[in-house]
Amino acid sequence: MASVRDPWLPDRLLRTERDALMPLLRGAPEASFDLRTACPGWTARQVLAHCAAALVRIVEGRLEEGVFLPEANAADVAEREPWPLGRILDELERGLTEAGPVIAATEDGTLDAVALGEWVHAGDVREAFGVPGAYRGAGLEFALPLLAVTSRRRETPALVGVLPDRTEPVCLGDTVAGRPPARFHGEASTLIRLYAGRPLVGTRYTLTGATEQELLVYR
Repeated sequence: MASVRDPWLPDRLLRTERDALMPLLRGAPEASFDLRTACPGWTARQVLAHCAAALVRIVEGRLEEGVFLPEANAADVAEREPWPLGRILDELERGLTEAGPVIAATEDGTLDAVALGEWVHAGDVREAFGVPGAYRGAGLEFALPLLAVTSRRRETPALVGVLPDRTEPVCLGDTVAGRPPARFHGEASTLIRLYAGRPLVGTRYTLTGATEQELLVYR
């Protein structure tokens, strides 16, 4: 998997996720948005409000210091509590459509991880809704190479992932002197869960040479 940043990879991921996620959200009963997600304390509605706020901040260039810290995220979600659900979904769709080109224009790629996080949060909502394969779908093809870049940027230890549906292993993280790469055997969606800190109940995988905590890209 290429280690050189593709600046348009986040845009492809966000647009692919928009096309998959928005019809599901637009057609879901409003009561579904009160379901709890894997994000502690947040319902599906609150997760989507956070996603919408983060993307539109990128679109509008409102990226003051600390903008993505937990306190700022909570404030963005609280601001949207009085909004009608449709307004949140409209903002989310705008962000998924317009944020990619802005992210591509950042030379250092610091916002790439936001796009990956948006895709993971979409999986959180699908899982809350009971949709099978919550962290799979068409976006996975873009999420995996974006995870490779993000895991190196976040300086997680090197790992070789052997996935049953891929002919070549996935290489993640940074080489650590004197430490051989860790090894992972399991599904691609489980690998995403592992790095994103999502519940692993019901999954099957083996991990040697690293701990789950060392691999987290979102803390």
